[in-house]
Amino acid sequence: MSKVLIIEDEVAIADLEKDYLELSGFEVEIENSGDVGLEKALQEEFDMYILDLMLPGADGFEICRQIREVKNTPILMVSAKKDDIDKIRGLGLGADDYITKPFSPSELVARVKAHLARYERLIGSSQQENDTIEIRGIKIDKTARRVWVNEEEKQFTTKEFDLLTFLAENPNRVFTKEELFREIWDMESIGDIATVTVHIKKIREKIEINTAKPQYIETIWGVGYRFKV
Repeated sequence: MSKVLIIEDEVAIADLEKDYLELSGFEVEIENSGDVGLEKALQEEFDMYILDLMLPGADGFEICRQIREVKNTPILMVSAKKDDIDKIRGLGLGADDYITKPFSPSELVARVKAHLARYERLIGSSQQENDTIEIRGIKIDKTARRVWVNEEEKQFTTKEFDLLTFLAENPNRVFTKEELFREIWDMESIGDIATVTVHIKKIREKIEINTAKPQYIETIWGVGYRFKV
């Protein structure tokens, strides 16, 4: 049974999320304080984190940042704030997804299931022989989920690694942002195109010598992105 930690100071919302997730077969714990939630997230093992942004004590951004420093576990951010800047900041800190209030509980459950299913498939690959991709100084070890750029190892979040690997496995093919969102996040891009843009930016910062003139991931204006070989 997958274990989910909800860090949410609005008790009614936390209880509603918990009820729907438990009905779907998840084990759920709730913390209403940011500080206590952060301590629990770092000290105990969970399969997914659902973080509110506005919390007493540590806010959702700080919790996300500290979790991502030590774990690749999926993180879903929840907020009443609809500004793109908050979404971009959260995704930039390593969150896998962002959903704004009010939302359908069934949509929350669907997103949690999608992220967990994908994560479980990926960590299950550790039993296979190492499968690597090498392109012009970039080495991607798909089995160990590690990346080297000119022999220097770089750290990637789960979704950054997935996106880089997918593009590298399909070189010279142009993908729209909608196609990339469906492929990597396993869901339709319901106004979440910023997710792809932010992850491409973070990947470029790690693999490109000059992000203003990318040599690997090209922007095809008006269409999307492609990995050039």
